[in-house]
Amino acid sequence: MNAPVDSPEIGREIVAAGYRTNVHDHGEGGFPVMMIHGSGPGVTAWANWRLVIPELAKHRRVVAPDMLGFGYSERPEDQIYNRERWVKHALGVMDELGLEQVDLVGNSFGGGLALALAIEHPERVRRLVLMGSAGVSFPITKGLDEVWGYEPSLETMRRLMDVFAFNKGLLTSELAEMRYQASIRPGFQESFSAMFPAPRQRWVDNLASNEDDIRALPHETLILHGREDEVIPLDASYRLAELIDRAQLHVFGRCGHWTQIEHAGRFARLVNDFLNEADQAAAGGN
Repeated sequence: MNAPVDSPEIGREIVAAGYRTNVHDHGEGGFPVMMIHGSGPGVTAWANWRLVIPELAKHRRVVAPDMLGFGYSERPEDQIYNRERWVKHALGVMDELGLEQVDLVGNSFGGGLALALAIEHPERVRRLVLMGSAGVSFPITKGLDEVWGYEPSLETMRRLMDVFAFNKGLLTSELAEMRYQASIRPGFQESFSAMFPAPRQRWVDNLASNEDDIRALPHETLILHGREDEVIPLDASYRLAELIDRAQLHVFGRCGHWTQIEHAGRFARLVNDFLNEADQAAAGGN
């Protein structure tokens, strides 16, 4: 996909699972962490994770791809999208970068993919972080139905921004304009509209893993959620915390769906502390 060469949304191009993939690769040394973004209109890995990548990359390698069909990664010609294909793409990113095992962070839609990848390939994941995550079935919210049903207009984007964030001070005209312009770049909306056509409850269910498989997960898992989230219900994270044996749940008050943006500093500290525990255990520390 075309973009200004100096755009921060452009990382480097690799071929993952046969598709040209835009990936951000930051930091040196340390155990690698891969971050899978959400599914809002015009989303890219950089837009999703830009406030927390610098902090996380101080002590570890951070890999954040634009998933298949999103951002500046390739769109499949057949326009078929589903959990299975996205998981295969995520594995392709790991394989191409030579990452045998990663700590996996998933946001919303990306959380559903991260959960499925950990279930299907448990040896490829060390620790799991799920933020405002899909992955269990729930009645689709009005907010999520509006996000997935987005039709480009500046006014619609402004309304969606209001759904995403509790802190309305974040919702500047410049932010709405930026996300709107991102959503109308050539090929973006055509791809997005093919991903989650109505009726959209089926896509919530497609992202959901079998609950017996979730119960069997051996991974230490950190679950993060905004209390005022209008996109993914808080009950979804409560259910994940009930199902995953080695889970811990942190709920941010006065926070919507954008935990990593509304509480970027706290998010980065919680994730760093959680992943540092595994680093210390691997090194034989206390």
